[in-house]
Amino acid sequence: MRPAHLLTAALGVLLLGSAGCVSKKKYTALTLSNETLKNKLDECNRGLDGCRSEKAVLEARVAELQNKNEHLKDQVAQLNSTNAALLNNVDQMATLTKQEAANLERSLEQIREQDLRIRTLQDALTKKDSVTLALVVSLKSSLGNLNDTDVVVNVEKSVVFIELSDKMMFRTGSTELSARAREVLGKVATVLNDKPDQEVLVEGHTDNVPISRECFKDNWDLSVSRAVTITRVLQNDYKVDPARITAAGRSEYVPKAGNDTLEGRSTNRRIRIVILPKMDQFFGMIEDGLKKAATPTGGQ
Repeated sequence: MRPAHLLTAALGVLLLGSAGCVSKKKYTALTLSNETLKNKLDECNRGLDGCRSEKAVLEARVAELQNKNEHLKDQVAQLNSTNAALLNNVDQMATLTKQEAANLERSLEQIREQDLRIRTLQDALTKKDSVTLALVVSLKSSLGNLNDTDVVVNVEKSVVFIELSDKMMFRTGSTELSARAREVLGKVATVLNDKPDQEVLVEGHTDNVPISRECFKDNWDLSVSRAVTITRVLQNDYKVDPARITAAGRSEYVPKAGNDTLEGRSTNRRIRIVILPKMDQFFGMIEDGLKKAATPTGGQ
């Protein structure tokens, strides 16, 4: 039996046993107090379940990052072993001609450069994965009180996205945002403004039912208009830098479910806010690492 049920049963017995000794007013007060305590306990249990779920997601992500790191370490170890074997062979090839020795040295230099690039790329990927994980934690913390299926935070191919259901965001065939949608966008904008080095892609998706309103030509038009509506709210109401945002419509052509049921069509009508690092900064980080490693003190 759950703690809430035990508490209810205990207080129920107490109230029944003492019903003849207390006034109706006190009895009513005790009943209300019992309900209040039960509700608070239920709320705490839901919060605990949410924390456990979030912990499981984070632990799985950490394990994934550790596996990637181990794989890259194995590659580096193999290259180091190859390098050591080749350098050992150099000592045994004293009879090589000068040209052959020069060719071998060039090959060794290419191997060293390849090893350097792998290690630099490993460092950049590790940093990128750390930023992605921190972003997921920030978003789930900010949206933590929205415990339903209308808001989903997830990671696909190291890219963070927030998926918002159509029924929460808009009325059918409309681009007018609900009050709850604005509340959610405000929470998302808080995290986006804390991560100014991230790009933001707002995608509108529809089902395959043709739109029948004069203000929209087709589902392409509707999906783009909804994405632009959200982009304007992020820019004008929550001060997200518009230079970071791209508004895009995907119409009906990237469905998550079949369109042959009401539930499937509802699933397909959605907004995705994709958060990804600026690729020029990512590659710049790799180039900086290569430059530092090429200096006399940085080639270790």
